[in-house]
Amino acid sequence: MTLAFFFALLGSAGAMLGAALLLAFPDAMRRRLLPCLLAYATGTLLGAAFLGMLPKALEQAPALAVSASVLAGLIAFFVLEKLVLWRHCHDGDCDVHGHVGGRLILIGDAFHNFVDGVVIAAAFLVSPALGVATALAVIAHEIPQELGDFAILLASGMRKSRAFTYNLISSLATLPGVLAGWFWLEQMREAIPFVLAVSAASFIYIAVADLVPGLHRQTGIKAMLRQFVLMLAGIATIAFFRFGH
Repeated sequence: MTLAFFFALLGSAGAMLGAALLLAFPDAMRRRLLPCLLAYATGTLLGAAFLGMLPKALEQAPALAVSASVLAGLIAFFVLEKLVLWRHCHDGDCDVHGHVGGRLILIGDAFHNFVDGVVIAAAFLVSPALGVATALAVIAHEIPQELGDFAILLASGMRKSRAFTYNLISSLATLPGVLAGWFWLEQMREAIPFVLAVSAASFIYIAVADLVPGLHRQTGIKAMLRQFVLMLAGIATIAFFRFGH
């Protein structure tokens, strides 16, 4: 559990520091970097889902049960996002940011981060390699998300120091998620493949429903090639940690 807790803490702190660093960049540079981060995060999420979570889930449970769990997860995340509880917007100018207050965004992020903690715990209970790969995917997609959170909190008039503090508290919800997930799943190991399946559904949903549409905003052959290479780099990162040792 120590390793899972460490990577959850690393994810929370790393995402916050990465977002804060990006926020300090000039607007023009940040706008150039963000699509690159989104493309890389898309690759890590898809790689973790299809190369890590789903194969492990299929090793431990019937294929129909696993696929049904993925389907149920996709529908559940769609409903949760409609209710603005599960919020994956990575752009300070998106429709959700335009209609939702800072406090609700922080509540949604705390819930999201708690679930990420459960996901990390489930992955580490299967194997350290899967746990590391899953934690890296969480970190990769959390950085642009935290940047979006900073943008809306600052736009609402909040001071930078307070926005950072509130975002940090929200991001630390990953830690109780790891603890809850670890102790629950240790007692209910038969639930692990289904937790992995639903976790894979969450990663697929974030990548396909949230990140990819943002990538489509950039057009042109150079942008497409850059995004393609970065997505492959994200997948390769997961493959390395999943199968490289």
